[in-house]
Formats: sequence, structure tokens, C-alpha cells
Amino acid sequence: MINETAEFEAYTGKVKYAAGSKRDSTYLGRFTYGMLTDFEGLNRVLTIIARGYMWEDIQNPNIDKAKEALCAWCSIPDKKKATLKDEWQFDTDFSYLNDAFPGLVDKNGKGWFYRHAHSVVRFVSKNPDKVTKSSLANSQKLKLIFDREWKEKVLQLQIPLSSKNTKGAWVLRFDDILSNALVAGPLKNKEQTLPEHLLKRAEECKDKGIPENVILALLQYYFANKEADTDWVVLPVINFDAYFGTSSFSKKWLNKLPTELFEKQSRYGVCRYRVKVNI
Repeated sequence: MINETAEFEAYTGKVKYAAGSKRDSTYLGRFTYGMLTDFEGLNRVLTIIARGYMWEDIQNPNIDKAKEALCAWCSIPDKKKATLKDEWQFDTDFSYLNDAFPGLVDKNGKGWFYRHAHSVVRFVSKNPDKVTKSSLANSQKLKLIFDREWKEKVLQLQIPLSSKNTKGAWVLRFDDILSNALVAGPLKNKEQTLPEHLLKRAEECKDKGIPENVILALLQYYFANKEADTDWVVLPVINFDAYFGTSSFSKKWLNKLPTELFEKQSRYGVCRYRVKVNI
């Protein structure tokens, strides 16, 4: 979450489909089941991907290339005998982008995200003894709904900002992602060494039922993303779940943040926080 280049590689590179124990979610990569079935947290994922391709030349952002990369990553193949679409209709199969983005979409139109979801299902199916009962249930849900739901989502992503269609009023769209990527700029590695007084405060709070590395990550993320005109930073909760490889972050640790160090607010599904100690 601090090293955005590493995050980009996790979203576009190879995933190790393995699990050393039932609590090991390595096979999910930097995703949760909620991200795979309900597409939670994809705003950040898609923005990181767009920034990686848009800013390959930091002097000349390439918006068209970033959009093509998003299409390739999101691609889902059409049925072999699918009815030809009218010119105004959106497509979901971007196999023609294979030459430009071979790692993001194959020649059959299977995008990175599509392949990852199906690989997760295959891994769980072949290794039921290495995953929890909830993972078995989530994998079965993923198998049943992913193709249908993801195809619909890819169509929604293409709705332009200027559309008056109410269907596109509250959905995530490529136009939003590209705008965010243009403003955010090139990917950054924001890793930093925290000052001694903050490390001491984190040490004092480690017995609050939260792992010390979680407290340190929240401190680093806060100071790496804090804007000059506000003390608040939006916290991408679902992406932090994926980062730590456990839903304990959102379901347990987040509600136990030490109040002497953090202040948290949640409204309309958005969580933001601030640190009470200056860096």
C-alpha cells in the first residue's frame, strides 16, 4: 500500500497459487473474495494499473494507452456464436489488444482479472483441505456468478461521464479512473522511516489487540498520502484487507485502533482517519 510499483506488479504479474495452511490466502494474491465477487476496492486497483501505463514516460502521460490497458485487464471473452453488436454497443472482449498487452489479455480475450478469478476457483477445487469452509463457500459463489457479473461490470465501466443514462450515475467508470490517474501522477514508492517518537507510540499501543505492523502501516500510509490542506486521509479498507491477507483488518483491528493515536470516521461507506501525533 506504500510501494505503489510493487502494488502494480501484484495486480498485473504472476500470482502464486498456493496455501501453506487454511489461514494462508496467498492464492488470492492482493485480492479478497469481496473484490472478486462484488468488485469492492477495484477503484484503487484500476487506478494503480492506469497510472502504471499512463506514466511510463513521466513527461508525456499517455491516456489512450492507459485506457487500452484497462480494457485488456478487464477483458472477458464473448461466446463463440455471440450476435454481432451494433456500432453503438460496448464490447467486453478485447482480444485484439493481446499484441500490445500480452500479459493483460490472451488471444482468446481472457483478461488478467478473468484468469485470476478462474485460477482461484481451480485452486480451491483442487485443494479443499488447504482452505477454510468460508473460502470453499466463497469460491463456489465466485464460480457461479463471476462471468455474468463481471461482463455486466465491464459494460458499465465503459459508460462515458457525459451519459444521461441513470444506469451509469453511480457506477465506477473508465473515465473516472483515467481522471484519477492523471491527477495522481506516476506510481511512487512512499516507504519511509518513521521518527523515533512515533515508533515509541506504536510500541506503546501494540497491546491493544492490533498487530504492531498494522499500526506502523497505517502511520506510514497516513503520512505518505496526507494532503497539505487537510489532516484527514481516506482509508481504502478493502485494499488493506487484501494487503494484509486477512479480513481481520476491517472486521476486527479497525474497530480497535488506539484512540490516543488515531481518530477514525466512517460515513456513507467511506472511511477516513487522522493521526493525532505530528511527524
